[in-house]
Amino acid sequence: MGEDIGGAARVWLVTGGSSGFGRAITEAAVEAGDVVVAAARRPGALDDLVAARPDRVEAVALDVTDTAAAAAVVADVQSRYGRIDVLVNNAGRGQVGAAEETTDAELRALFDLHVHGPAALVRAVLPGMRARGTGAIVQMSSFGGQVAYPGFSAYCATKFALEGYSEALAAEVGPLGITVVVVEPGAFRTAFSGPGLVQSTRIPAYDATVGPTREMITGIGGAQPGDPAKAAAAILQALDAERPPLRLPLGDDAVDGILGHLEVVGAEVREWEAVSRATAFAPAAGRAG
Repeated sequence: MGEDIGGAARVWLVTGGSSGFGRAITEAAVEAGDVVVAAARRPGALDDLVAARPDRVEAVALDVTDTAAAAAVVADVQSRYGRIDVLVNNAGRGQVGAAEETTDAELRALFDLHVHGPAALVRAVLPGMRARGTGAIVQMSSFGGQVAYPGFSAYCATKFALEGYSEALAAEVGPLGITVVVVEPGAFRTAFSGPGLVQSTRIPAYDATVGPTREMITGIGGAQPGDPAKAAAAILQALDAERPPLRLPLGDDAVDGILGHLEVVGAEVREWEAVSRATAFAPAAGRAG
């Protein structure tokens, strides 16, 4: 592959395309008649998809934390296919540990993967999308991008950051014809809790708060209720909608968790509203006549 693609087919660039959501999105886009360049640190894991649909799938090597390499991949794809219609920032991994347990290196590495890498890819695709007046950016967040739990301070910090970045991005590029969709999955059967999961060194003082999270995330593999193929179908449906959503929670746990969190936040704001509002300078005294 590599020739300019015409007709109605879209050209996708999907990071983390070798497994989980990335692979499911790749398969769904190909089934829809589109072309996918699937980027992964180990592109050989996509050999079966490439062999089955060499006209529709290409695998490329990319570590998204290498921002120079990310820009080079975007430039190469655009030069060979003529455009990138959809960028999916999906590459990521799980991390569990209390805030005190999480090292500086662990935190920085996670921000490089979940925030700096996606931002570099966004910067790289936007000039082409702006020139064409069309395009879509899918940011794979988590319902942990709105709701935080003990043991996920680092992970949620990166997803909160990605969501804030993406909300502002959507307001910036929407008038230019570019769509941004932030996807917020709950528990799906991906490799999130598998070998790629990073666990910070345990401090016993946090066993009561973080311990249950460690047990849950390491014991849930294979039992998650979410089906990645159905998630991919929902993402394509959202992109094809007349008014795509800015945020797309996926799964009962994500919907219930986010709605419940919004209720708690709203109740707390109202409880402290009088104090919050009473923080302005007092009106200036009137001058004597």
